[in-house]
Amino acid sequence: MQPVLKEYKAFLQLEKSLSSNTVSAYLSDIEKLLSFLSDAHVDFLTVRIDHLQDFLIELSDLGISPRSRARIVSGIKSFYNFLILTNKLEDDPTELLELPKIGLHLPEVLSVEEINAIVDVIDVSTPEGQRNRAIIEMMYGSGLRVSELIDVQLSNIDIEHSFMKVEGKGSKQRLVPLSEEAETQMKLWLIIRNGMKIQKGFEDYLFLNRRGAKLTRVMIFTIVKQFAQMAGIKKNISPHTFRHSFATHLLEGGANLRVIQQLLGHESIMTTEIYTHIDVELLRDTVLSFHPRNARK
Repeated sequence: MQPVLKEYKAFLQLEKSLSSNTVSAYLSDIEKLLSFLSDAHVDFLTVRIDHLQDFLIELSDLGISPRSRARIVSGIKSFYNFLILTNKLEDDPTELLELPKIGLHLPEVLSVEEINAIVDVIDVSTPEGQRNRAIIEMMYGSGLRVSELIDVQLSNIDIEHSFMKVEGKGSKQRLVPLSEEAETQMKLWLIIRNGMKIQKGFEDYLFLNRRGAKLTRVMIFTIVKQFAQMAGIKKNISPHTFRHSFATHLLEGGANLRVIQQLLGHESIMTTEIYTHIDVELLRDTVLSFHPRNARK
């Protein structure tokens, strides 16, 4: 445990008189934050609010509920308040950090045009660019979670039938089809990958970094943020946004909700039904645009 966390632990126990379980929960949440910041090469003493917001997006992508994220935000605010009280920090980076709204959360979705804009800024003339193009196409074309994406293994890909086996939450496996574009870009990446020196233990992983090791969630997060910025997209997106866009565009195209549930690996249809709330906007716009009794017509 870092020295500052030992001090914070004593502060929570002695000054705040919190129970051991509550203290453990607070420290666990802060350790997650510090690990995230370390992976992103950000010092916790120079952190900005956008770094903290990225951390919350990461938690959301991992399936952490709004209620749990709200508790974590409270813990982060408490930690930075402690840093100010002990003169380790002058300004509070959490001052404008909002608690997640508890209730229905409609995920951010990219339009087809925005997806194309992101794809267009990727320089596929470089090995990393070709890999990144395949990553984007696979997230959008197959609706993978970021944890599923980085764990895709060559032995689980059936190129002949354009399917792959992925391992989702709870180690549950499912078959996911490859879109034509994802398959094309993956094959181009495989040509490059076959010429790489791969580290021991990572021989079967599809996506590798330049050192021949497995990619991390933070790496994928960074890639997505970079391309969104290059494409001029203002939405606060994450790798999970491509999964949301995959499901939404299928629904808008007329796909059956039960089929989408299977593709996403949702245990309950209730989880998948959040996309019907997004589709309501499409239905409304359709009526306003095409019905003769509306001004847009």
